[in-house]
Amino acid sequence: MAVEQQLNSTPAKAALWRRPVFRSVLFQMLLTLALCLVGYTLFTNTLHNLEQRGISTGFGFLSQEAGFGILQSLIPFDETYTYGRTFFVGLLNTLLVSGLGIILATIIGFTMGVARLSRNWLIARIATVYVETFRNIPLLLQIMFWYFAVLQPLPRPKLSLSIGESFFLNNRGFYLPAPVFEEGFWLVSAALAVAIVAIVLMVRWARRRQEESGQQFHTVYASLGLLFGLPLLAYFAMGMPLSWELPALKGFNFKGGMVIIPELAALLIALSIYTGAFIAEAVRSGILAVSHGQTEAAYALGLRPSVTLRMVIIPQALRVIIPQLTSQYLNLTKNSSLATAIGYPDLVAVFAGTTLNQTGQAVEVIAMTMGVYLTISLSISMFMNWYNKRKQLVER
Repeated sequence: MAVEQQLNSTPAKAALWRRPVFRSVLFQMLLTLALCLVGYTLFTNTLHNLEQRGISTGFGFLSQEAGFGILQSLIPFDETYTYGRTFFVGLLNTLLVSGLGIILATIIGFTMGVARLSRNWLIARIATVYVETFRNIPLLLQIMFWYFAVLQPLPRPKLSLSIGESFFLNNRGFYLPAPVFEEGFWLVSAALAVAIVAIVLMVRWARRRQEESGQQFHTVYASLGLLFGLPLLAYFAMGMPLSWELPALKGFNFKGGMVIIPELAALLIALSIYTGAFIAEAVRSGILAVSHGQTEAAYALGLRPSVTLRMVIIPQALRVIIPQLTSQYLNLTKNSSLATAIGYPDLVAVFAGTTLNQTGQAVEVIAMTMGVYLTISLSISMFMNWYNKRKQLVER
């Protein structure tokens, strides 16, 4: 009798279509199926339209000879190389200007962000004018200003501005000595790598030591000593295996050495200054978000203002700054595509411009270009999210 009552009290199972889990899985499958159907329809329609217009499809054009030169290339390239090679040349040029721009914009932004909160009236006003000026002028106009109004009016190569007969500045670019690595220089590179690893280990050791004993270790001077001392020892031990190739005027232009072309300089300056203005505001908001009590407590312990800023304020402000910093890094990378306006050979100009015009492979070229920018942006986001997670408070 008791068993029968227990069986009668067991709730009956709901119908399959009433279960939330089943409905959730079903609707997601239907949505995925619908998206696949829409994508397949768009793909087949595109292929049909291209076929109707006599446009060939596929990636076979990547192995064809390009037949045009590129102003700046980080890898060997001339007219005999393929369209596939132009893709990598454009990609490397995009990564170059984006990477340098992120470094410079970060330095400018942090400097100006801190300067805007300075007690010095003049420094604070200069930082304010910088931020309010450059973040309110369109980036494209700034790029054109630096290129057409600043760099293009520079003198011709024969009238170049020179510094010590080794550095030359003219309207073709900034020429500087190029390093020539000789036999045995590998040991200097190895010493530099060892120094970097040693610095990382030393910083970890110093932090653990301070947490356990409260004693500080001045890692800055020790790091500088390792970073420059070890490579210099290896350099002299191997008989100074490094020489310099100086640029020299031959004919109508300089030959030899390295050159920073005006297109790269204008784009890099504009991107750095423009993005630096936004980073400065992110830094200022992050510092203001830290409680003033933290500053007072640090001063009460006898810490100097510079140490308080570096050791107390900035580490806490980073939790507010990093998410905004990530957005600015992404913006800088995508804004580098404006290089087309002044002829800098980035991915958009070289591959989605010249290559697309010559081959007519619009779908493939645009898809590859979009895929590259998507991959770069996702990589930056993943790295910055990892860094942000490391800087978050860990509750015990």
